[in-house]
Amino acid sequence: MTLATQTPISISQHDFQTMLSFARAAYQLKSNATYLSLLAEKLPETAKVAPNNPSILMGYDFHLTDKSPKLIEINNNAGGLWEKDDGWIPQGSHAELADDLPTRLLRMFAPKWKHIAIVDEDIQSQYMFPEMKAYASLLKENGRKVSLVSPEDLVQQSDGLYILGTKVDMIYNRDTDFYLESAAMQHIRQTYMAGQVDLNPYPRSYALIGDKNRMVDWWRDGLLESCVNDKILNLIRDVVPETHVLAEYDKDQAWKIRKQWVFKPAARHGGKGVLLGKAMSRKRFDALETSSTVMQKLVPPSLVQIGDVSYKFDIRLYMHGEDLIAMAGRAWRGQITNFREEGSGWTPIVVDT
Repeated sequence: MTLATQTPISISQHDFQTMLSFARAAYQLKSNATYLSLLAEKLPETAKVAPNNPSILMGYDFHLTDKSPKLIEINNNAGGLWEKDDGWIPQGSHAELADDLPTRLLRMFAPKWKHIAIVDEDIQSQYMFPEMKAYASLLKENGRKVSLVSPEDLVQQSDGLYILGTKVDMIYNRDTDFYLESAAMQHIRQTYMAGQVDLNPYPRSYALIGDKNRMVDWWRDGLLESCVNDKILNLIRDVVPETHVLAEYDKDQAWKIRKQWVFKPAARHGGKGVLLGKAMSRKRFDALETSSTVMQKLVPPSLVQIGDVSYKFDIRLYMHGEDLIAMAGRAWRGQITNFREEGSGWTPIVVDT
């Protein structure tokens, strides 16, 4: 990880408030009885467990446009707040960001979580491992015991999960197996479903708002209309680009209008597997699995000038329930969001007053 600039990128108060209002409206859907009843049959088993605490660091990614910010993705275990050489990404002064960032981060971790395991697949090889170590240091300074482990390092016993003989109270899950479906995550799934360990972020948060199929649902005629008032309905439809599942669209018609759309695997994250319709061959298009591919109206990234170079740009809000924890931008060059090009990286954000 690296910073593209130490100089904060300014965004308008209007765009900030729109993004924050959307994130809060999405979170409120998780306790909307009508919404929950309409989705009940779609939820996998692990998502039926309903923890009473918000999901840690939900990340809402937006492109800015002349009309309004547009949602690109909701991340269930958002990273990117730690820059390995410069520490936590600087946060602007704003009424929504009371206290300093470490204090806000610590507030997400309940005091009862004395032994926290930060878990990811082959954890030490992860790109974000330096950030996970930063969270571990922060939590240790707060008096917690913290273990940085891969799933296989957790040992299942009759009453829960243990690491080197010490029981784990909570797993800070950085793995992208959001529904705990892989063989490697089965012991975590079993203890979580049995109520023997807390897991956060958890499957239900992903299922209710993070799964890209939810954006499809939000564009289904009548679904949101039956759940929310007109103000919230208009906010969600204004911010979320029109989204459909490819299987419900005439494929030949979709091919004809493909340049206006982007095609995404419903179950992947972070831009993985995303295909721009305008850059896709017919052979590649025909190979798409229609039932697991969503098609979303193309919203080009924002552009930002850093020095004498123009970069593509998006913004991430990090949320804990309705509370804003942090903001950061990403500046990059190329077709997909990555930091391989010289000068690309995270950017601080400041809201115009």
